Amino acid sequence: MSRTRTSLLAALALLTGTSGAALIAAPAGASTAATPCTVDYKVQNQWDTGFTAAVTITNNGAAKSSWALKWSYAGNQKISNGWNAKVSQSGAAVAAANESYNGTLATGGSASFGFQASYSGTNAIPATFTLDGVTCNVDGGPTDPGPTDPGPTDPGPTDPGPGGPKAANPYVGAKVYVNPEWSAKAAAEPGGSRISNQPTAVWLDRIAAINGVNGGMGLRAHLDEALKQKGSGELVVQLVIYDLPGRDCAALASNGELGPNDLDKYKSQYIDPITSILSESKYAGLRIATVIEPDSLPNLVTNAGGTNTTTDACVTMKSNGNYEKGVSYALDKLGALANVYNYIDAGHHGWLGWDSNLGPSVQEFAKVATSNGASMSDVAGFIVNTANYSPAKEPHFKVTDSVNGQTVRQSKWVDWNQYVDEQSFALGLRDKLVAAGFDSGLGMLIDTSRNGWGGSARPTGPGPLTSVDAYVDGSRIDRRIHAGNWCNQSGAGIGERPTAAPAAGIDAYVWVKPPGESDGNSSAIPNDEGKGFDRMCDPTYGGNARNGNNPTGALPNAPLAGHWFSAQFQQLMQNAYPPLP
Repeated sequence: MSRTRTSLLAALALLTGTSGAALIAAPAGASTAATPCTVDYKVQNQWDTGFTAAVTITNNGAAKSSWALKWSYAGNQKISNGWNAKVSQSGAAVAAANESYNGTLATGGSASFGFQASYSGTNAIPATFTLDGVTCNVDGGPTDPGPTDPGPTDPGPTDPGPGGPKAANPYVGAKVYVNPEWSAKAAAEPGGSRISNQPTAVWLDRIAAINGVNGGMGLRAHLDEALKQKGSGELVVQLVIYDLPGRDCAALASNGELGPNDLDKYKSQYIDPITSILSESKYAGLRIATVIEPDSLPNLVTNAGGTNTTTDACVTMKSNGNYEKGVSYALDKLGALANVYNYIDAGHHGWLGWDSNLGPSVQEFAKVATSNGASMSDVAGFIVNTANYSPAKEPHFKVTDSVNGQTVRQSKWVDWNQYVDEQSFALGLRDKLVAAGFDSGLGMLIDTSRNGWGGSARPTGPGPLTSVDAYVDGSRIDRRIHAGNWCNQSGAGIGERPTAAPAAGIDAYVWVKPPGESDGNSSAIPNDEGKGFDRMCDPTYGGNARNGNNPTGALPNAPLAGHWFSAQFQQLMQNAYPPLP
């Protein structure tokens, strides 16, 4: 792998840069009112016949409503595809114009795009760039670090940089990023200011989210805001990596934009641009915790063949291997960054808690973490209960309890599961993962954003001992109709507040699913986000094999997944446990 970085500054007259590189004046014919700009051109990944590159334009002059960057190659480089810009090539000449969503460049504002290309022989950096007719030149002399030397100020792909070596637990001693977009929505709700200062994850659930959707904050904007929140201490930014080909093969509500065979697009237009932004030296002091592709690998274990929960879509994704290849690629590229901590999603106890599921899950996780370029060192830990409702702890009964000689595992609710809550599941899974070769310092995360189950329906002690079912149903704080119900659950409440190191082996309680964001629409809603209508979000639906053919327990009048759901937010606050002040 090689990584080339060159900074180019347009100017009206000859200048000398502080790095020692000569910055050349615009040639005759260039506008005398030229707008200064900075162009950052990086070769990210290079192999014998091709490479990917990332380009960032920073506008240092008057605001622009559109832009066009042009350059020519000295060699035989041929661009095959690009992302976040309209990239075209004629002979050696290349032109990149803005997309509709990133044309605005304020003074000091930036836009980024990338591309994949082929080449043979040498792959020299273009010598000349023009932005809207303004020529930018740079002297690539001995002061330029070049493709293999990261230089004294660039931490490079393997140097931890100012952040130092990775922390054993990134959450310890660190603040966690408060997403200002979610915070504003929460604060606008009656009573919402009680939790609007809590940290929540940023979901990168489509390619457009990298640069911001409909004027919203993109990844770089979030990271810039995180630097402000960080101050002089440590800060964790939580990102959900969520755009696999054929995403969520068992739940239509969270289907994505990429088709089952769009693995190359996932790599080049989604993971590569994210990696490029995160690798920028100014973000090296942030701790980035990534939640890798919720529900994907668990679906391969339980819904891809041989059971009554099998779906054709999951069979397809197991057959073509693109979930595994995509997750491995994400682990490899993101894990190479010294300040990134990858946490693989591991479902929840009501999904994988049976031995018949847990053993194969560990095998699946180990396979993905040791193939297609990934290694176990790319994995900081695993996360359970992402966007789900299972309690961190069931305080009134244990899986080892018995009633009248019957184990609680025989109850209809537990259904022979080995676990009854998420913390015991997380620690049990952790032991098996370490035994399978993962690092002994592996850390677990638990999403507690909606698993509090407070309010008047919360049991205050164990249930009656008249039968095993009466005991379990009277004891459990999880008030769902069935543990397989996952969509906008009626009666749910906010759970434990985000907390670092709440128990040995648990890195943190986190709010990955931002409270108030819908799980899915309760009736069909046309949309351009690739999201379907899943009957598990319909409160009138009688269920399927994955929830024991029980009612869904979903709230009515729900919007599309990820959209703001005020009624749910109010209920979550009302039923919060611990209660809100």
